[in-house]
Amino acid sequence: MISLNRPLHRWAEGVCFLLFLSAWCAAQPTSRSILCRNGSGTFDAQFRTGVSVHIGAARGWGRTLATRACAATLTWEKQELIVANGVAELDLDAFGIDFGDGVPAAAFQIKKSVGDCCAQYGIYSLEKPPRLLRTITDGEFFNASDADLDGRVEIWTNDAAAVNGFEGLTLSELDLAPTAVLRLVHGHLEDVSSEFSSHFDEKIAPLKEAIHSQDLKEFKNSDGRLTEAITPASAEGLHRLRATKVKVLEIIWAFLYSGREQEAWRSLAEMWVAGDLDRIRAATLKTRSQGIHSQADAASAPLHQPKKKKAQIFDAVSRGAERKLEVVPPQPILLEFPPASGNQSPNTSENLLDLIVDAAGKVESAQPQGTANSITSAQLAAASTWKFVPAFKDGRPVASRLRISVSPKQ
Repeated sequence: MISLNRPLHRWAEGVCFLLFLSAWCAAQPTSRSILCRNGSGTFDAQFRTGVSVHIGAARGWGRTLATRACAATLTWEKQELIVANGVAELDLDAFGIDFGDGVPAAAFQIKKSVGDCCAQYGIYSLEKPPRLLRTITDGEFFNASDADLDGRVEIWTNDAAAVNGFEGLTLSELDLAPTAVLRLVHGHLEDVSSEFSSHFDEKIAPLKEAIHSQDLKEFKNSDGRLTEAITPASAEGLHRLRATKVKVLEIIWAFLYSGREQEAWRSLAEMWVAGDLDRIRAATLKTRSQGIHSQADAASAPLHQPKKKKAQIFDAVSRGAERKLEVVPPQPILLEFPPASGNQSPNTSENLLDLIVDAAGKVESAQPQGTANSITSAQLAAASTWKFVPAFKDGRPVASRLRISVSPKQ
């Protein structure tokens, strides 16, 4: 057991160390928190079932020399299951959590090469012998979490591989590849994106506001394809039209992927080129049918859901010997924290963060404890990306309140 009422220090990027059963790593966050990149970064942990996980540099000939690639294994009773070997990026997204089958599981996120647009998500049981439960592919990034704190874990991803190249557009041109929310239910993968329509609405509103009326008018007067040759005189205008087209597509995708097909086609009719509606609608449906949605065993849940019950959040904050915790506290997997900015005044005090960590080990909220606090908004944003082995009560992963000390000094 560890106490997290202790300073969070910064270490060189990619350097982690074993802390009881979990490793934690503090560094300046990259765009995505990854345990191992190009052979840099390690993690070791053992679950209560006796199954251990190791993530680190892949080994070369003779298994002695580390390479600039990553590997992951699950071991038990002198046996080994290779999860991945010789890949560019490897992350442990979750460890010991229940995806919906009552079986403790680990989820690995794997990108084989640096140039790959997308990752592979492998879910393995942590019962002996461990086995592969499910593989999901073609999302740019995967994140298991209980975002609505109802006690059920969802897998959040996007349909990156399907839309990469759609209408000649690349992922780098998109602000919002279509989101997909998946849930494992008794071994079946369900698309439950329609249960989270409010999340999609939060993305739609700023997209609509960002479209200028004149740009939309010019786009609707184009052919919709925007395939004409670029000249110095037309470059700026074509760039604006492509940016408008991207926003329109992202709005349509948000409605479509959240199960609101009528709203999607209504918005398409309002914002797309009239003579190109049938073509773009057919192309959109074909792309969706070949993407993440096709990997689900069941269609999206009904739009109108009964009010969800909130999961109980257990106290994992140590309050002295007089009060025994009901749960085994969360254990850190990867905690990245940005250094103080150059213009920030030096501060050597330690500050407390109060976290809500869900049953998937993800931070659902992070708030400074007390009034006198020098934690910045950037640091709070970084804390929201932290990953833990979740708290356990009676062997079951649960949501918990956690308090952690952070130190602003280098």
